[in-house]
Amino acid sequence: MFRHETVLREEAVDGLKVRPEGIYVDCTLGGGGHSRLIADRLGPGGLLIGIDQDPDALKAARKRLAGAGCRIHLVRSNFRRLEEILDELQIDEADGFLFDLGVSSPQLDREERGFSYHRDAPLDMRMDPDREFTAYDLVNTWPEEEIARILSQYGEERFARRIAGRIVERRRRVPIRTTRELAEIIKESIPAPARRRGPHPARRSFQAIRIAVNDELGAFSSALDQAIKRLRKGGRICVISFHSLEDRICKRAFQAGERGCVCPSDFPVCVCNQRPFLRSVTKKPILPSPREVEQNPRARSAKLRIAEKI
Repeated sequence: MFRHETVLREEAVDGLKVRPEGIYVDCTLGGGGHSRLIADRLGPGGLLIGIDQDPDALKAARKRLAGAGCRIHLVRSNFRRLEEILDELQIDEADGFLFDLGVSSPQLDREERGFSYHRDAPLDMRMDPDREFTAYDLVNTWPEEEIARILSQYGEERFARRIAGRIVERRRRVPIRTTRELAEIIKESIPAPARRRGPHPARRSFQAIRIAVNDELGAFSSALDQAIKRLRKGGRICVISFHSLEDRICKRAFQAGERGCVCPSDFPVCVCNQRPFLRSVTKKPILPSPREVEQNPRARSAKLRIAEKI
């Protein structure tokens, strides 16, 4: 059963300003929570495109979207293929794009997917189960320096070097095969005083490894650039992020679109011909309400940013 609690559902879809006859792309379909609300606001001439690389998510979304009063096209793919998907559907521009980043609750909760440090499972962490590269491959084959880099950069783990060293030391004797083994190695690498406060000691490292296995930041940066390019004037992009690096990518992309002339101040006339083409609807990100966080603790780090094509 694919049950996912949609974060900032109303706020994100309200931010799209859905037109009944418009074309909208849910780049992270998941269980279809946002898509169902978009579909309910579309008329018979409207089109909803849903993209997800997880076959379980697509199956759940099809059920949730059954009976919708608009046209629907679901695609199993990585959203980094966004422009290719639109080209295949002969669509030049869309009225809105929605990104709800990160890992979904069902992926975390299903043991065999290997995302969770709370469960014992094979080291996997693939969002697309057909991909070959897994967390097992990363943990058991990557150089110590690379493991330390991603733990520090993607997980903001201050004990990254110690953890990477322990991982390499252990795998010299025997491969690290399960999430429980990895979580124990991470826990042993962190000094006892640091383990006594805050979340589970493996949380940051598991997050970093998942991001690296799926190239989440590279895929998002590419897809966001494509979405901005294919957004119709007056259309909007809504991005829900759960990680500071994701939010930074989004913020910088929106700021770049808002930037006008970059000529030196002493130039008598503009020669760069650069004009703003985006307007940030949200100067500061929209955060979940205390009630939503209470009902769904996984929403606590969510941030929603919205921009409009001008």
